[in-house]
Amino acid sequence: MAVRSSFSRLLQQAGSPLRVPRKLSHSVAIIGAPFSRGQKKRGVDHGPEAVRNAGLVGKLSSMGCQVYDFGDLNFTPVPNDELYNNLVKYPRSVGLASQLLADAVNGAVTAGHSCITIGGDHSLALGSISGHARQYPHLCVIWVDAHADINTPLTSQSRNLHGQPVSFLLRELQDKVPVLPGFSWLKPCLSQSDIVYIGLRDVDPAEHYILKNYGIQYFSMRHIDELGIQKVMEKTFDHLLGRGPRPIHLSFDIDAFDPSLAPATGTTVLGGLTYREGMFISEEIHNTAIWQSLPVCAAYERRNLQKSLLLLSL
Repeated sequence: MAVRSSFSRLLQQAGSPLRVPRKLSHSVAIIGAPFSRGQKKRGVDHGPEAVRNAGLVGKLSSMGCQVYDFGDLNFTPVPNDELYNNLVKYPRSVGLASQLLADAVNGAVTAGHSCITIGGDHSLALGSISGHARQYPHLCVIWVDAHADINTPLTSQSRNLHGQPVSFLLRELQDKVPVLPGFSWLKPCLSQSDIVYIGLRDVDPAEHYILKNYGIQYFSMRHIDELGIQKVMEKTFDHLLGRGPRPIHLSFDIDAFDPSLAPATGTTVLGGLTYREGMFISEEIHNTAIWQSLPVCAAYERRNLQKSLLLLSL
């Protein structure tokens, strides 16, 4: 598996910023990650193309952002990479793709950009969060998803790595997670207090045990119904930023939305976020980051969802 070129070459190819307005607020790097081997269904790899076609670059430019679109990473198939030890599917493909993405995100953040990663299935959080953490090891993560994605290879029923990335990133779970082929580069970069989930509504029993046993903060859709999305965001920031400002990484899975808004995902679960709730999450992260001068990275798992470009609020 190889990226089309080194990230430095991508920087050169990007050339001048796209549609630069007179007054610029900040620079934004866009990295496409058309990857689908973290799960079994095809189509998620078309996400970057669909989001660009929906007008992402033009919209960000019109909002005053200096936009650098570095194109898509080029993932080539890894031969003889299917089921490993009867535990996980495509570990070498996922591990190497995530490593390439981590290098690209780290390069963008090091260059001073806010970074938007467009996936791709949610196994790519291994790369987007790891790459961000290289520059900002004290970052925190807001994980917006219908699923906790915190199964380990030993607890996963599907064997798909898109349901497991958080377990590889948490320090507290490292004695529960075996080293997989393609994963030797990966080091845990989060503690249980560094992450908050929003929008959960389809959590496996083993995942529920992990969340409770390790005291990981989460807000299910029931919490959102009871408290309202504004109070949920207040509690999220109190938990993550209560001891002082630090960088925020937003990892947003499109199935956090209700299927009536986002039908083009392979893991639909009824009763999800409304459009306004989803927008409010991003708006509050943006407002908090501006107020406290916090660097933000965002990563999106999405299929062909053109009518709700949530990331535009960033």
